[in-house]
Amino acid sequence: MKKILVVDDSALMRRVIFDIINKDRNLHVEKYATNGLDALDLLVSGEEFDAIVLDINMPKMNGIEFLRELKKRGMNEKVLIVSTLAKEGAKETIQALELGAFDFVTKPDSLAIAKGNLFSNMLLDMLYAAVNLSRRTLDNEVKQQAKDHSSIRKTHNIYGKALQGDTSKHSKKPLCGTARKLVALACSTGGPKALQYVVPFLPANLDAAVLIVQHMPEGFTASLSNRLDELSRIKVKEAAHGDILEKGTVYLAKGGSQMRLIEKGRMQHILSVTAEEARNGLRPCADIMYESLVGSSFDEITCVVMTGMGADGTKGIIQLEQKNKIYVIAQDEESSTVYGMPKAIADAKAVDEVVTLRKIADAITKHVGVR
Repeated sequence: MKKILVVDDSALMRRVIFDIINKDRNLHVEKYATNGLDALDLLVSGEEFDAIVLDINMPKMNGIEFLRELKKRGMNEKVLIVSTLAKEGAKETIQALELGAFDFVTKPDSLAIAKGNLFSNMLLDMLYAAVNLSRRTLDNEVKQQAKDHSSIRKTHNIYGKALQGDTSKHSKKPLCGTARKLVALACSTGGPKALQYVVPFLPANLDAAVLIVQHMPEGFTASLSNRLDELSRIKVKEAAHGDILEKGTVYLAKGGSQMRLIEKGRMQHILSVTAEEARNGLRPCADIMYESLVGSSFDEITCVVMTGMGADGTKGIIQLEQKNKIYVIAQDEESSTVYGMPKAIADAKAVDEVVTLRKIADAITKHVGVR
């Protein structure tokens, strides 16, 4: 039984979270605190918890101050933020992730939603990932996708495209000259923090545009893109409908929307950002982004798969490799917050290079090159 500490000044929200967690046979709310100071006292006194569910806006010591204190004391607790959708809350959530929070779940606007299956499943999925337990729903999703991917690859092989040992397809040498290239990156759980070890280390003159799908709700990706832009030499922006792709620019998919690339001749590529239904519960969805690249005229597309639950991105990449020249970089298990998405693409035998988080930017730059 994994022990959970809940830190929230709202008695109502605490009760909702207690009920969700304590109905699960593998998790139990061991104790609670109404602010960060009381929570810190519990930890300093020797209390041990497998994970902490943390609110941000609290009296005496808020969630940000609590995380700062943990970092100062070298206390590596698994902290899951429960945050609001307000603009200021989004900014604070990004700050919390920088300070070491594992990930976040958006706090519902109403009691009815808080007691619904969506919030309950999101909270439990995140807690299971934080304490290194497997959720049956996620396991089934990954298994089914792996089965689908295997089928797709067999079909691919029947039509004469080699899946392994095709050195012409998977050349590890970066293209040069006037080659037209694109980088398409996917990440989820642990991604906002992981991206800070990748995007700021890309050169401003990278010889490609970069598309990123990070699973986040609406309102959070604007704050994340602004923060990454502040930290980076390369330009970073939240993708907007009608954006014309430019080399040396990173486009972060807008939370709550789906992002696709539309090709208008070989020389112009435009982003489509639309509010539509989620796929597999994801909006944005990396599979949708990768599928939109199928048949595009890029000389090569560098696909990067980083930390995250589930298998989003693998199905799209498998489809993409049937029509386009691609090179796939995956984050290694040790440096992944959750080794789900990188594992799925590795299990599909579609990876050219596996690297640790801190070497992903270098791997991208070496392969894509600079102008």
